[in-house]
Amino acid sequence: MSLDLAPDTPATTATTATTTATTTATTTATATVEETRPPLTPNALRTIVRELAEQPEQWIHHVRLSTEERWYRRLAADEDHEVWLISWLPGQSTGFHDHGGSRGAFTVALGELEELSLGGPEQGLLIRRIQSGTARAFGPEYVHDVRNTASGPAVTLHAYSPPLQSMAHYELRAGGLVRTSEEGPDQW
Repeated sequence: MSLDLAPDTPATTATTATTTATTTATTTATATVEETRPPLTPNALRTIVRELAEQPEQWIHHVRLSTEERWYRRLAADEDHEVWLISWLPGQSTGFHDHGGSRGAFTVALGELEELSLGGPEQGLLIRRIQSGTARAFGPEYVHDVRNTASGPAVTLHAYSPPLQSMAHYELRAGGLVRTSEEGPDQW
């Protein structure tokens, strides 16, 4: 599987249908009908991030570290998915958040992270240590908190389908998660 990592080059799929409109000697009237692709599956997204992680020459030169907050950059985007590169210094985290109905996957390319999620009434709060080379995939309703609790930086690759349109943030309280805010692409 290959990815075009050139920024701002969205791919589009269209079909052309000849209409019965008047034609001239030099042109034929055509109508473009957009096809709507279904979202990629979490497993397909996992494959994308795993394969990209195995090609550091495609992304390592973009990595930056920020003491202010997690650093991130969109590496690729088209109509059915997008890929992000994120760096994490010790102590940085996302807080609990969703993905606005998008499916997703991420892999730790360098370092290690911790993921928190709610596993239901019998399981409570789940804490997973995610080592370098490990990938996680999830469906459209997934809410989690990802954080760097290690002593060194980490780098992750994320893929979402469809591309992110919003993300809601939550606080973990005694009764469960409570939605506190929402952000959109203009804030990324």
